[in-house]
Amino acid sequence: MGIAATCGLETYAQSWASAAPTDPWIQASIIENSFRTPLLFKSKKFSIIDFGAKPCQLKTEKTWVAFEKQVPLEIPQVHSHDSYDAINSAIRQCHSEGGGKVIIPSGRWLCNGPIKLLSNVNLHLEKNTILFFGNNPKDYAKDGDYDCGPQGKLTLSRWEGNDLLNFSPLIYAYEQNNIAVTGEDWTSILDGQGGVNFENDTDCWWSWKGRAKSAFLDTDFHVTNKGASESHVNENNPKSLLDRQPDLSPEKAQYLQGVGDRWRKDPEFLRTLTESGIPANQRVFGIGHYLRPHMIQFISCERVLLSQYQVRNTPFWQHNPVNCKQLHVKGVFANGTGPNNDGFNPESCNGVLIEHCQFNTGDDCIAIESGKGLDTQFGPCQNILIQHCKMQSGHGGLTFGSVMSGGIQNVFARDLLFQNVNYRLDPLNIAIRLKSNMNRGGYIRDIYIKNISIPNGIRTTPGYYKGLNTNNLSEQKIPTNAGALITIDCGYDPSADNVRTRPPSISKIEISNIKVGNINSNDGHYSSYQALVILGPIPDDYNGSNKERPPIFPVKDITIKNCDFGNPVNANNPIFLFNAKNIVLDNVKIGTKLYSTEFNSSI
Repeated sequence: MGIAATCGLETYAQSWASAAPTDPWIQASIIENSFRTPLLFKSKKFSIIDFGAKPCQLKTEKTWVAFEKQVPLEIPQVHSHDSYDAINSAIRQCHSEGGGKVIIPSGRWLCNGPIKLLSNVNLHLEKNTILFFGNNPKDYAKDGDYDCGPQGKLTLSRWEGNDLLNFSPLIYAYEQNNIAVTGEDWTSILDGQGGVNFENDTDCWWSWKGRAKSAFLDTDFHVTNKGASESHVNENNPKSLLDRQPDLSPEKAQYLQGVGDRWRKDPEFLRTLTESGIPANQRVFGIGHYLRPHMIQFISCERVLLSQYQVRNTPFWQHNPVNCKQLHVKGVFANGTGPNNDGFNPESCNGVLIEHCQFNTGDDCIAIESGKGLDTQFGPCQNILIQHCKMQSGHGGLTFGSVMSGGIQNVFARDLLFQNVNYRLDPLNIAIRLKSNMNRGGYIRDIYIKNISIPNGIRTTPGYYKGLNTNNLSEQKIPTNAGALITIDCGYDPSADNVRTRPPSISKIEISNIKVGNINSNDGHYSSYQALVILGPIPDDYNGSNKERPPIFPVKDITIKNCDFGNPVNANNPIFLFNAKNIVLDNVKIGTKLYSTEFNSSI
């Protein structure tokens, strides 16, 4: 069996040592060339039919396809044939025989539980195939490696950058090598049924996000969720952190949990457990909690291929490889427009090529990440090339952070089309987005982006910064959350983190050759709300000891050149800067004005 040649840290470092320092794009070519040898698998095939799989029966039902949109869709009938055992049996058999290809034939199939991918196995969907994943949460807490009693048999996972025991991702791999999920084209579909109501219930996976929107009104216009979501206090969580960790001092416990009960919401509870030093295998969630599982999450795997399929309707993030090496993503359509349906979030990975993909998402299209708070054991996300991709709806087209405590470096993106065809009803909010806050720390540096076409602009209405009452920016209208073509936001969602003692560092970003078109709106002909927003670290957000206060550096050394940003709505003030140094615009057209100058802004 042949396998791809790897290009680890040492090899990258050796290759780059001889690269011309004045042309960082030579490094991008080194990354691309490291994927020239494809992954190879044994020729033996294992059809899931031979292991007892049968097609499922379908029905047509009105189903959520976005946070506030329902359409009639074909979905599996209740009590359809479940191919969960057959699929996983085929994978285990394939693995035990040295590898090969597990085939999901053309047709409609139901899998009531997670798929666990093993080394040397290529899980392959034929043309005109839909693999539906069942939407009973208990099915993703039935066979994990950690028996947590009433909370289920759980899986070691990672949720928004923090480790925990939780529902299994729908497709999961841990410490496996030479693995793949592939299809023939975008008729090879993985469907997470995120918007399909649970059986005999008015809630679905997406209800667990918990926003009080019309999406979660039942047919009688009663608000669903019943307090059961990540946005509500979970009564299963202790009323005091001292009940969970009695060895803390009362002062330390109060600092970590903050004021009031907000910390008892599941996302904040996970962050609090992490900050208090609770080990990952003691951060137990699962049944009785509301942290949705990822669609595909691979942890600590090497030589990974994801190619030629469509993923849709995912409960949470669509793809989240963590600490993976030599990861090739090619020809994937990440098509999930539900809440937090990020398209592709490589986290603390080393050696990544993403190419010829399309993104239509309910959150960021691509988000580069590296752990949150104290969970930085996997180090930075680095040595990444993104090219020839197309972005439609999403919060950010190309995003760095906010989960970036381990650092992000050596990322290259080129020849991208931010097409934004849904600009009238569901526009792309921000084109290039860097986000962090005083909790995350870490760094973003050595980022190179060029040749981006944005023919339909981005969102032309602003989404304003929501800061803390302790800083003097909280009352200003700064469009950090939507509306700016390029946004560097070091004050992102600060109220979500009680510990704010780690200033981020953002430097050495080079962006060139961006062409932005204008669209007709009721008020005019515009490309965006604002061209550039840089909100550097905010010293007033720091809440640690002044004796231990680290230095707080400005965002610095940002170069933007040879760009046409079209006509922003806020033409009188197209650039916002705070705590930023050496921000260079070179031959940048905004509206009718051409900029070739350096900007600096103090605190």
